[in-house]
Amino acid sequence: MKLHLKNPLTIFDLETTGTNIVKDRIVEISVVKLMPDGEKIVKTTRLNPTIPIPVETSLIHGIYDDDVKDAPTFRNIAKSLASFLEGSDLGGFNVLKFDVPVLVEEFLRADIQFDLSKRKIVDAQKIFHMMEKRTLSAAYKFYCDKELTDAHSAEADTLATLAVLEAQVERYDGMDVVDNLGNKLGIVQNDIESLHELTAGNLVDLAGRMVFNSEGIEVFNFGKHRNRPVEEVLQKEPSYYDWMMNGDFPQETKNRLTEIRLRAFNKR
Repeated sequence: MKLHLKNPLTIFDLETTGTNIVKDRIVEISVVKLMPDGEKIVKTTRLNPTIPIPVETSLIHGIYDDDVKDAPTFRNIAKSLASFLEGSDLGGFNVLKFDVPVLVEEFLRADIQFDLSKRKIVDAQKIFHMMEKRTLSAAYKFYCDKELTDAHSAEADTLATLAVLEAQVERYDGMDVVDNLGNKLGIVQNDIESLHELTAGNLVDLAGRMVFNSEGIEVFNFGKHRNRPVEEVLQKEPSYYDWMMNGDFPQETKNRLTEIRLRAFNKR
């Protein structure tokens, strides 16, 4: 089924030096930009992460230090990549918890503000887990009846993810999504805005440290203040802001926290 698009949709996948959003770096990025008229633009670029790639990580994605020693750094391509992604919604497999936060962190390190406020984000993994509950290889087999023979190759994973997303929309279009308690979360529709609301609509920050509750209020989603309004916590325990700002949290999370703090201050 062809996706109904108002804007281009860029499905992307990253290979990195590790799994730490703050400390690790991108070694390969692959994108497939799907235009509203159906045109697909595929680009894959290897990058010098400027830090060593652990051997155990290289064994997973097959990219070693020598493979990228002469490659451009993310800073070298940041402006052209931001331009390529301009006006495009984003999608991928497990992008909400990892790929998008890592990408944003890389842009921030390159002194580029990559604005997500006007973009929709669709995570095919979240739809898959909502509807079938399992990995990209399993999803590709389930939805497309094909074996993903080149898993952990960024380009293969990216193209597989687009095929999975298209098959998901075709299979579930019009169906209700419910959680484990039977609460209705929404409806699957062939519309990027609706898919964004299903997979990313409640996030305040990309790492999911803060989310919107059912009343649309920003609450913490971790630790001792889980489910408590962020403004309330910052007012009653100002040191919590300092703790987070000095802690090992993504810069994007700190930016959102600061925005909430300033908004609350301006209300007084």
